[in-house]
Amino acid sequence: MKPLAGLTVVTLEHAIAAPFATRQLADLGARVIKVERPGVGDFARGYDERVRGVASHFVWTNRSKESLTLDVKHPEAQTILKRLIREQADVVVQNLAPGAAARLGLSYEALSAEKPGIIVCDISGYGGDGPYRDKKAYDLLIQGESGFLSVTGTPETPSKAGPSIADISAGMYAYTNILAALLQRQQTGRGCRIDVSMLESLVEWMSYPLYYAFDGAPPPARTGASHATIYPYGPFPAGDGKTVLLGLQNEREWVAFCETVLQRPELAREERFSSNSRRNAARDELRGIIVAAFAGLTAEEVVARLERASIANAQANAMQDVWNHPQLAARDRWRTVETQNGPVPALLPPGVASGRGAQGEARMDPVPALGQHTESILAALGYAPGDIARLRDAKAV
Repeated sequence: MKPLAGLTVVTLEHAIAAPFATRQLADLGARVIKVERPGVGDFARGYDERVRGVASHFVWTNRSKESLTLDVKHPEAQTILKRLIREQADVVVQNLAPGAAARLGLSYEALSAEKPGIIVCDISGYGGDGPYRDKKAYDLLIQGESGFLSVTGTPETPSKAGPSIADISAGMYAYTNILAALLQRQQTGRGCRIDVSMLESLVEWMSYPLYYAFDGAPPPARTGASHATIYPYGPFPAGDGKTVLLGLQNEREWVAFCETVLQRPELAREERFSSNSRRNAARDELRGIIVAAFAGLTAEEVVARLERASIANAQANAMQDVWNHPQLAARDRWRTVETQNGPVPALLPPGVASGRGAQGEARMDPVPALGQHTESILAALGYAPGDIARLRDAKAV
């Protein structure tokens, strides 16, 4: 039995933040009913066609869900949606345009008046109040507003993160807040409203640069793939043209790095490199020493020295390397998920719960086709085939 088996989530969602949150609820066994616009669906369905003709973002965030098409502006569709929530939903999640859910009568205040145990999670760019409440938001824009772009990239060029980290962070906080609300409801019998802001989620992740720049101090510099304040920590070229990633965290490791990796033990005793702050201040000079030491070695030889010195290191893998990563294979982390165009691999959600066995694994059900479950959901609400046909003709579903 999955931890959230028996729980029903109705979600009006698109893009990444809300779908990522609700997919994780589905991973744990919740029934997630995804309400989509007839004929179009979640606009993330159209982002690309890279996964057997299905969009990569959609495959990632929408497995194990049911797709119900409703034109929520149509009066009959609104009646269906409210009935579905009233009769079946434990949780409602939405990341529609600012104010849209409230206009549809789906605010926590409206729903809880009839169903006090309902949990409503609203995900937005900037939150439910304040001067930015009605401002549209996308991942890049929040990376800018949060200050993330100001500390990411090279000195010449700010860079966004490759993955949609503003959406992902908001989805994670929505997911954890919903779990907390479910625990609270077990004790009180009452639901609550959860207001998750993409801006606040990513600013929380920005806490180290914020504190580094506290009280008017200068912020950390943009340093590419290197760490802005710890050195040496980042990519270094080996003599064979390959790149090795490494990182030092303390003085013991610095001594070992000098003795075993650079094979220059005298550097560990030099005042100019005697603390992380001094090494960071002298990073250009120190980088020259490291690059010169690595120039006569292959990447494999550099890694061998790093391993002997117990210095953390890694490869800068390309995407195909990750698909074939030996550690993921050794831990049996890949499963198969069905799509409308055939099976695709999917990574098990992080975390291994001991004692649950194979039956306790995350749910990995198919990625739904648009409207795939509309008829079965309506039938369960008591709609006869003729009623469903009439609703289709009226373009309500």
